[in-house]
Amino acid sequence: MYLENHFFQKIQMNKTKRKQAETLYLILASLFITSLVTSNLIFQKFFHWNPFGLYEFELSVGIIAYPVTFLVTDIISEIYGRKRANKVVIAGVFASIFALLIVVVSTEAPATSWSPIGDATFKKVFGFTFIAVGASLAAYLLAQFLDVQIFHFWKKLTKGKHLWLRNNFSTFASQFVDTATVLLLLCSFGVIEWKLFWILLGNGYLFKVLFALFDTPIIYAVVYLVRKHFGLEGDGVEMVYKED
Repeated sequence: MYLENHFFQKIQMNKTKRKQAETLYLILASLFITSLVTSNLIFQKFFHWNPFGLYEFELSVGIIAYPVTFLVTDIISEIYGRKRANKVVIAGVFASIFALLIVVVSTEAPATSWSPIGDATFKKVFGFTFIAVGASLAAYLLAQFLDVQIFHFWKKLTKGKHLWLRNNFSTFASQFVDTATVLLLLCSFGVIEWKLFWILLGNGYLFKVLFALFDTPIIYAVVYLVRKHFGLEGDGVEMVYKED
């Protein structure tokens, strides 16, 4: 593996650093996939949140984990490049489909008479998972690929500078597309009432925007530490694998 910046200069990495870089990539990918799958499974519970008494949010608990996926793809995009970010997005699709199959089989398996969770309760909790995962996958694919494309558009335009700009601009656009698409599909299939569409859209998008602003110093800190550890010098320099 070598490091590559905008001028395609190659910097050799030793075997230890290559292993560390690959391990970090796998850790980030696992955080991404866990956040994605978890958000699809727990979405049916809604909660109230009133930060500092300023505004009353009504949100699905699935939204707690989901914004992490955009933070992780932005970190991967910044450090490992577009191709590696897209690979994680595709891996997330397969992970979601596999999780869905497990839920479907588990729902159809008859509960024993002594099972703490009966068929009715289990189906009530996971009954809409198929629709939710389908809606989420449609929104997810559109939003995540849009996020990666916009991120790298701004990265190229600013020549690797202004990380905050591409982090927030890519997230703002992709999160709106994601929130609107998934709510549109869930309302269309009767999972959520149409009268809740606009309130959930506003609450969901505002929460994600606040999260994006909150995670800006986090992505700066992570990128700084990774660049320092692996010796990535220069604006926007990425780790590019030979097979990429």
